[in-house]
Amino acid sequence: MHFSLNVYGLQRPNLNIRGELALKLLQDKVLSEGIVLSDQVLKVDSFLNHQMDPVLMKEVGKEFARLFAGEGITKVLTIESSGIAPAIMAALELEVPMIFARKQKSLTLREDIYVEKVYSFTKRQENDVTVSKKFLFPEDNVLIIDDFLAHGEAALGLARIVEQAGAKVAGIGIVIEKSFQSGAQRIQEAGYRVESLVRVSSLEGGKVSFAAEAVH
Repeated sequence: MHFSLNVYGLQRPNLNIRGELALKLLQDKVLSEGIVLSDQVLKVDSFLNHQMDPVLMKEVGKEFARLFAGEGITKVLTIESSGIAPAIMAALELEVPMIFARKQKSLTLREDIYVEKVYSFTKRQENDVTVSKKFLFPEDNVLIIDDFLAHGEAALGLARIVEQAGAKVAGIGIVIEKSFQSGAQRIQEAGYRVESLVRVSSLEGGKVSFAAEAVH
């Protein structure tokens, strides 16, 4: 299932007061501080992926924890580096460990690693993404968190790592989804639950527009 907050104020059925406030805070930040670099690229380095707003990240973490509260999460998994802040806050609320996948092989990580290739359309490069085998086990139920969702490459790469470990992907949480790109559809077609806190429907004309209706 895929949920979002209606930008015109219509509430989704299961959205509580705390969740509504968290999403409103996030939308306001995107509108006030997000910089549209093109009709494909939104820069949010003042509060999410360079400088980070800890109060906002705390609320984001609480909302992810609320959305996935019934899933029996045992680990939260993200990718370095922009996913770390929302992921650690979600893990804090869920009271489970957080793992971040490295984008290149460490000298201290050799054979005992899970590896997947992930292509970044923004940076136009492919990275080997790695996680140590000592942190993921078949009995784990893993929540994947990422800052942005565009084409879904990072989230699906992390999901493949979870599956390499024989573990289960409980769902994928996204802070900002660019809903005019294919990522959410690809994730859903792969059989995973995805929850995006904010869904950007357009960046045309240098303006951020949000998706006008929830998708269930």
